[in-house]
Amino acid sequence: MLTMSLDNIFSVAGIVTEAAVLGLLVYRRVWRKLPVFCLYCAWVLISNAGLYTVYSFFPASYLTAYLAEIVVESVLEFSVLVELAWSVLRPFQASLPSGSLVVVTGLVVALGAAIWPFAAIPGFGNLPPEYHLLMRLIQTTSILRILFFLALAGCSQLLSIGWRDRELQVATGLGFYSLVSLAVAMLHSHQNMGPLYSLLQQVVVASYICSLLYWVFSFATKEAVRRDFSPQMQSLLLSVAGTARATRIALADSPAARRRKPEDQ
Repeated sequence: MLTMSLDNIFSVAGIVTEAAVLGLLVYRRVWRKLPVFCLYCAWVLISNAGLYTVYSFFPASYLTAYLAEIVVESVLEFSVLVELAWSVLRPFQASLPSGSLVVVTGLVVALGAAIWPFAAIPGFGNLPPEYHLLMRLIQTTSILRILFFLALAGCSQLLSIGWRDRELQVATGLGFYSLVSLAVAMLHSHQNMGPLYSLLQQVVVASYICSLLYWVFSFATKEAVRRDFSPQMQSLLLSVAGTARATRIALADSPAARRRKPEDQ
């Protein structure tokens, strides 16, 4: 009874805190800058409230609803990382060639694809194929969020961002929760954990609520004025942009491209 009572408290606290985060996002008009993240927060609030209702009144349908929710949430989390990566480049977006957003998306996809083969935690191999695939998806997105946070924090000086910038605030919340959930998932792979299993699950939920509280604190304050990139970063991006333009021009002027032009006309 105590465990169930604590679980209920965590569920209600999570939903209330999610509502507070979403309210602050609207109040601070963060949706103008990070619309996908705002959509993600709205989805998490609605889906968690829905899952809590399903669990309370329709427990037989809870697993199906949970699986569907996880798939949608993973897609949104991936989209949030793409949005954050693109937003970090905001001071330099005007100088980047067209199609740069596609390149950024491709890089995030490539990183996720590289993580996928290593995201299978030992001990889950005996699960049914669909559940094994779902667990791999969850762990892949968790590792991707952690790596994204580490890269953003590690390159913060080069990118001229700090803890008052929304991008790093969002990445910090995602990274902290993901780190705890990944560590717990690895512990869960060991058998015969007994009562520790439910306790560790509560640790994951508590870490998620801590991330939400961090976002409440962060979004309650005004965002710092975004600084320009460091000279080193500007030089690097200019080189990349120049190489991309040169490659595009070379491809357009290639004999194969010239042969196609009359045919198109």
